[in-house]
Amino acid sequence: MAKWATSKNIEEATRGDILDTAKKYVTKDRASDHGDMEDNFKMIADFWSTYLGVDVKTHDVGVMMNLLKVARIKSNPEHPDNWVDGAGYMACGGEIASKRKRTTIPKLDANGKFEKHGEAL
Repeated sequence: MAKWATSKNIEEATRGDILDTAKKYVTKDRASDHGDMEDNFKMIADFWSTYLGVDVKTHDVGVMMNLLKVARIKSNPEHPDNWVDGAGYMACGGEIASKRKRTTIPKLDANGKFEKHGEAL
């Protein structure tokens, strides 16, 4: 683990340190402790959907957990765990989102923006 990640502040941290540490956390086998990441995010999404009364998608879990870390960063920006975990949650959410099947391929409109492609976001 990087020296900075074990300290109480991030004075020595580089973006590479943060991303490398997050990568170590999200790519090692954590299933024995926490279960399969995708199954876990699906279960969380289902619980949140029931509790909130809205449809929470599996990839939303990564975003929402990142927002939790953003709120903690607002209270304590020097705590390295929040930066590392935020990067890790976004990576997990991005992986899940990349596996979603699209019914159509999004196209760019005349302004260079994506046209609606019939998929709920």
